[in-house]
Amino acid sequence: MTSAIEQPETPAVHRPAAFPRLIATDLDGTLLRDDKTVSERTVAALAAAEAAGIEVFFVTGRPARWMDVVRDHVHGHGLAICANGAAVVDLHDGGRCVEVRPLERTAALAVVHALRAAAPGTSFAVERTGSTHYEPAYPPFFLDPEAVFAPAEKLLGEDSGYTDPIVKLLAHHPEREPDEFLAVAREAGGAHGEFTRSSPTALLEISGLGISKASTLARCCAERGIAPEEVVAFGDMPNDLEMLDWAGTAYAMANAHPDVLAATAHHTAANTEDGVAAVIERILDSR
Repeated sequence: MTSAIEQPETPAVHRPAAFPRLIATDLDGTLLRDDKTVSERTVAALAAAEAAGIEVFFVTGRPARWMDVVRDHVHGHGLAICANGAAVVDLHDGGRCVEVRPLERTAALAVVHALRAAAPGTSFAVERTGSTHYEPAYPPFFLDPEAVFAPAEKLLGEDSGYTDPIVKLLAHHPEREPDEFLAVAREAGGAHGEFTRSSPTALLEISGLGISKASTLARCCAERGIAPEEVVAFGDMPNDLEMLDWAGTAYAMANAHPDVLAATAHHTAANTEDGVAAVIERILDSR
């Protein structure tokens, strides 16, 4: 394991065994700066990678409707993996869902019941392909203008009136420490879904069993005949861990969660210092 950050100017840096065919990068805390913009340097690096024949996939926990920040910077195929692997969307076609891997309603209800018992005070939001709806106690992080507020049991009920698939269940606790809340939730509800987190607060993201950034990225790569060793991935939070483990070459950002830094052999500069762009530039220079 490499503990020191590999600075962009360091001559002796890691390079993939072969010229990569695909770059997979998280957005928030990774590709995006803290103000949620993409720097000119990063825009240029992404375009240069595509021009060199390297496909770029944005792989994020964001829903499709929050992808405007990078919509102009996706080239070639135009696809992005959203909602932690639950949706593949076409950014060239307005964020249309090409593939959805839903969290079943009964599984979501089972998670709600398990967390209410294991961590009283938890509040929930239900994210669907076209909207997100909230419990009244859920914090107003990014509330949709047309959101409905109701108990999770009603939002997930058979008679809720919603027909679009559930891509994520969100669970927030006002007092728990984030990693401790994740451990408690996995223990209580892990039989019903995949639990992860990407927020600095005690906010969990729950997908259907077997659904992650890694599993959907692996499917997209298999469709293209791309092997894991031909993929370079970037991330910063626990919801990136499986993807970083799957990719042949993985980089943690300098600002990454300690578990991500510990799990990756290769580190790059922080998101505020264009760490993704620095690695892409080195890859292209190595040809």
